[in-house]
Amino acid sequence: MEHTTEWRIQVNLTEDGETTKARAVLDTGATSLTGQGVAHRSPDDTDVRLIGDEFAAGRALRELGDKLIGTAQRDVAARGSGPEGRRSPMYGWEL
Repeated sequence: MEHTTEWRIQVNLTEDGETTKARAVLDTGATSLTGQGVAHRSPDDTDVRLIGDEFAAGRALRELGDKLIGTAQRDVAARGSGPEGRRSPMYGWEL
């Protein structure tokens, strides 16, 4: 059975001096997860706003991804499946 779902991720970036902060929010329709990321520019570096945005957003999305994987692992465990030695890809889901 084919299934198509769309999830939305919103990334908000704020800059204050040499610090850029990012907040990434995933809305699945059933739940919401948030990731945070920060980038600090050295005072000696050229001020290129895009670079700070990329680092902060990337870190926020990485944290969000880690939280999503943790949620999936808990969901699997709640259904009576636990970690086991596998030869298949990580988390037992084929890629």
